Amino acid sequence: MKVNKVIPLIRIFDEAKATEFYVNWLGFTVDWTHQFGANFPLYLQVSKEGIVLHLTEHHGDCTPGSKVFIDCVGLTEYHAELIEKNYRFNRPGLEQAPWNAITMEVIDPFGNKLLFSESKG
Repeated sequence: MKVNKVIPLIRIFDEAKATEFYVNWLGFTVDWTHQFGANFPLYLQVSKEGIVLHLTEHHGDCTPGSKVFIDCVGLTEYHAELIEKNYRFNRPGLEQAPWNAITMEVIDPFGNKLLFSESKG
């Protein structure tokens, strides 16, 4: 078996709040959206620098409150960019993790967590 990529599904409940958080604040790009018709749940893909997430309003896809671990480089600079945006609902800090990394956790409006982690060695 060869795995091409793993794409986590994140449960959302409101397109405007998801856009505000993932696109306007975190800087993701909406790659595509899908709905079966008017007044149907939304399903979309967002991405940023190698991170790909599927955001879904479909109730059977996944559970709110999930956590995604993102191994990255340049976290201190990204953290500074986010703090500069002065997003009123989330002002994450940087923390030293026991696995010799610096981390930043953000929580979306639906209770899902993204844990960014940059190894120090």
